Amino acid sequence: MMEDEAKKRYIATFRVFFFILTGMMLYACVRIVYLQYYAEDRYSIEDEYRTYTLNPSRGTIFSYDGKPLAISITDNEIYMDLRVQSDSLFQADYKALADSLSALFQDRSPKEYQTYLLNCRSGKKGPDGKKYNPGYARLGNRNLIYPEAERLKRFPILCLGANKGGRIINPKEKRELPYGSLARKVVGSINQNGQGSGLEKSFDYRLRGTKGERKRYRQNGGVVPVQGLRYKPAEDGTDIRTTIDIAIQEAAEKALREQLAISEVLEGGTAVVMDVKTGAIRALANLKRMSDGSFSESYNYATGHPTEPGSTLKLSCLLAMLEDGYATLDTPVSGLNGTWYYGKSHTKFSDTKPGGYGEMTVKTAFEHSSNVAFSQLAVRYYENDPEAYLDRIHSMKLGVKLNLEIGEDAPSTFHSPGDGIWSETTLPMMGIGYGVLLTPLHTLTLYNAVANDGKMMKPFLVEAFCKDGKDIETFQPTVISASICSKNTIIEAKKALRGVVTDGTAKICNDERYHISGKTGTAQIAYQEGARMVYKDAAGRKKHQASFAGFFPSENPKYSCIVVLYSGKTSGNFYGASWAGPVFKKIADRIYATHPGWSDSLSSDDFDWKADQTDGINEYISRQENTVEGVVPDVCGLGLRDALRLLENNGYKVSFSGIGKVTAQQPEAGSFLERQGHINIILQENENGKNI
Repeated sequence: MMEDEAKKRYIATFRVFFFILTGMMLYACVRIVYLQYYAEDRYSIEDEYRTYTLNPSRGTIFSYDGKPLAISITDNEIYMDLRVQSDSLFQADYKALADSLSALFQDRSPKEYQTYLLNCRSGKKGPDGKKYNPGYARLGNRNLIYPEAERLKRFPILCLGANKGGRIINPKEKRELPYGSLARKVVGSINQNGQGSGLEKSFDYRLRGTKGERKRYRQNGGVVPVQGLRYKPAEDGTDIRTTIDIAIQEAAEKALREQLAISEVLEGGTAVVMDVKTGAIRALANLKRMSDGSFSESYNYATGHPTEPGSTLKLSCLLAMLEDGYATLDTPVSGLNGTWYYGKSHTKFSDTKPGGYGEMTVKTAFEHSSNVAFSQLAVRYYENDPEAYLDRIHSMKLGVKLNLEIGEDAPSTFHSPGDGIWSETTLPMMGIGYGVLLTPLHTLTLYNAVANDGKMMKPFLVEAFCKDGKDIETFQPTVISASICSKNTIIEAKKALRGVVTDGTAKICNDERYHISGKTGTAQIAYQEGARMVYKDAAGRKKHQASFAGFFPSENPKYSCIVVLYSGKTSGNFYGASWAGPVFKKIADRIYATHPGWSDSLSSDDFDWKADQTDGINEYISRQENTVEGVVPDVCGLGLRDALRLLENNGYKVSFSGIGKVTAQQPEAGSFLERQGHINIILQENENGKNI
């Protein structure tokens, strides 16, 4: 009986296993048939080959003579995949790796790096209580330049590469400004979301280039490109040559900063220098006082801050009267006793001189910036037909939209009879520079037109787009108006502007070495006080702007310039001559000293600046590969872009002078110099103005 029962149990167990195995075999057969004939084929070449993005290099922004204002330099993010090493390899060498990482980055002690590597490998919690991403670690507290990344490749474990050692080097392009904050508002910036300012924002579509693609596949030792397959290479961004003159820009910013630092009541200011014949902007500086007392180019006064210009706009009233034949420079006008009341509202117009200027000519009134005289003149000639005055102003293209390349181009504002804002005092107010809103660049464009014998030029900042060292698109000067008025009117206006400096409010700018012509301006600024716009608060404090606009040398103008300073609320006096005039004079003096003979600015045809942009990539790579840590590389013969890249990738700080190619360096090539050491390089052109 016992044997029969055991036999039955054995047979039952066998049947269970038989049915299980038979079921598994049937499932396998059905699955094979399904996958072979009915299932979609999910295998593709992408399982073996991956498409990788090839990133372009962002274009460089140059000054008009080929000096880089913004350039791209590559450094490297370092990561480590701690899942690929065998336990024996990791345990044998992780302490030595921690020592090497600590010595390189100096952000953790060797013991702290050991703990960090162990925690990342296991996914344990760190000191902050947060759990580490298991197997994946960001190494160091900064990106590495080229020689540092090469040094890291020799560290324990990491020397085995990506597949065995887990080494991940992620190149990152960063934007570098060789001249620091110089022309910062012109250069601008842009982030990954496309938000920014300046040329970086306006011409991002040209600067950023086009990404490429290439197939790569994995094999022992790493990822390699697929040979023989066509691929889409990355196209580097287009370079931009601006109109900015580094020497003039530096002079403008320095003079502006020094003047703003004199008084805490000054909130900010702008200075713009323009080439008279072309409209090319040689300097555009904006400085705003920050809460900590420092100054920053965080606000664009030059093109984005329209205000009532004040007395600098008396030039437009003078031009209108002269052009319409109502007056000459010798026409008499009364300054009364320094005060004039007009209209039913008895609006008061007054001069700063106690007792007024009495009887005088239009020229004298302009030289001394008499509000009493010019408000009377505007009423005398245009009271019965204010539209004629406005037509004359608009015929001079004053306030036309300038569309400067950096954007932030605030519109001008003019009122006219019947618009609901025009009042009986608008006309006399316009005669002294109130009742209209203009940016400093608008005012400068008018003065530049007078300096240019009546031809009004459009201000511009970009001379050319360049590729591989050659101009691919150039921008010629643009004429806004061939003649804003007659030649005789221009001649008379120039006499009056020169008289302001020799005999009027701007004597501070007079210089026997070279002659300056221009006009001072002082204006009260309307500001928000509660729900109202006011010119003064309950305590009688006002906001002012002081300005000086003009050109030089008077006999044959090469440069026009405007300086405007803005104050906070103050009870003190604030005059264009004493505040803005000195800034204008310092800028003009610097230009005079650095441009002897007032020679015309160099054009792109005068020298081969383009060779500075591209100096042979093979030569650069060869020198980079042969650099030795701690030994100064040889950069002689390279252009500035490649010289900067090579030296900075080796950890050195660089200063330079001249244009062209590097002819000398100090310390010399082959010298021993530690990281962060300073190297000075000198660039030079040959006798024909070509890069040597």
